[in-house]
Parts: sequence; C-alpha cells; structure tokens
Amino acid sequence: MRNRPNWRISAQDVPRKRSPVWSPPSDEQDCRQRAAMACGGYVCTKNALGALNILYVLVSLLLIGVAAWGKWFGLVSSIRVMAGVIGVGIFLFLVAFVGLCGALKHHQVLLFFYMIILFTVFVLQFSVSCACLALNKDQQNHLLEVGWNKSEATQQDVEKTLDCCGFSNVNYNGSCAATCFKDTPPSCKTCSSTIQHYAGEVLRFVGGLGLFFSFTEILGVWLAHRYRNLKDPRSNPGAFL
Repeated sequence: MRNRPNWRISAQDVPRKRSPVWSPPSDEQDCRQRAAMACGGYVCTKNALGALNILYVLVSLLLIGVAAWGKWFGLVSSIRVMAGVIGVGIFLFLVAFVGLCGALKHHQVLLFFYMIILFTVFVLQFSVSCACLALNKDQQNHLLEVGWNKSEATQQDVEKTLDCCGFSNVNYNGSCAATCFKDTPPSCKTCSSTIQHYAGEVLRFVGGLGLFFSFTEILGVWLAHRYRNLKDPRSNPGAFL
C-alpha cells in the first residue's frame, strides 16, 4: 500500500501574529515637535502673524464702516475726506490679506512683498506721528488755515458741527451754516478759536495712536522676516519651504 501524505497541521506550524511593539519617538521627531510648539517656533510665529493681520482687517473694516456711516448720516459732506478714509481702509485690508495668505501658506514671495509694504507704511506713519506730536501753536494755526481755505464743503461741516462762522473773522454779510448765525442779532465765534482749543488734544491723540500702530507694523515686519526663515517641522527637515 502506498503511504498517504500526512495532511495534519500542528499548532506549531500556524504562523502567529505578532503584537505591535511600541517604539518611543526618535530624538529628531521630538525636537521637531518641541520646535513647533515652543514660543518663538514655527507655530507660535505663524499664529502671531495671523492674529496681527486679523487685527489689521478689523481696523480696516472699522475705517470703511465709520466713513460710510458719516456719509450716510450727513456728518461729513466732503467727498475728499470720505474717499481718503475709505482708501486707507481698503489699502490696509489688502495689506492684511496679503499677510494672511503668506502666513497660512508660508509663501515666500507674499511674505517678502508684505515686509516691504509694511516697512514703507511704518516709515511714513512714524514720520507723520512724530510731526503731529512736535507741532507748536503757530504751526497748527497755519496748517488749519491752509486746510480751511482749500475746501468749502469742509468749512460748512466745521461751521455746522462747532457752531462757529469764519476762520479768523465773522462776515455777517455772507453766509454761514452755523445755527448761531440765524439768531437775531447773530453772535458767533470764529472757528479758529474753537478749533485751536481741540487741535492740540486731537494732534496728540492722533500722534500717539499712529505711534502705537507704527510699532505694531515693525512687529509685523519682524514676524514676517522670522517666519520666512523658519522650516515647517511637519515636513521634510531637509527641505526649505
């Protein structure tokens, strides 16, 4: 008789599944994770730059909204003033949008142009803010008179808001938008005395606010420069993004 093959399979012949063995993360992965989460690292710099540009977006929308609100309610009738405020708001919104896109995508070109534009704005704004804080009474009066003579719409807005007539003298034979001019007899103050009363405080406020935002702009330049030179720890450590 032929010998039949033995088809029996023993338990030792069945391959056993090995349980996965946990291996601690390597030193390189640990360093990359720490660099990503540490303050001053990739993630922290990215979040700080994004938060700063979100602040700029909110400020730009506030400028546009205030200008539209003033025009809608007739508080300001000068088209040049409205266009200037809205133009500044749109420009700030575009700069903040470029900064946000560069921060989210780690885009080298966008971050470079963002740095250049923001540094230029910083130089201009810092110079104007220092000039506002350094003006004396005579210089303020001269600038106010020059601005007064340039626009009749601005004159009417100031006369209506401050209830005054004329800049340095009141011409009762002319026209005036102030309510005091309609009294009998009319008794109105000159607008120069009223404006100069608030001009110093307004210039100090504008200069201080401009200095504050100028330092945030130089902070944005520094963050963008630092962020451009950082590597993404989640990507290939040998690749420069």
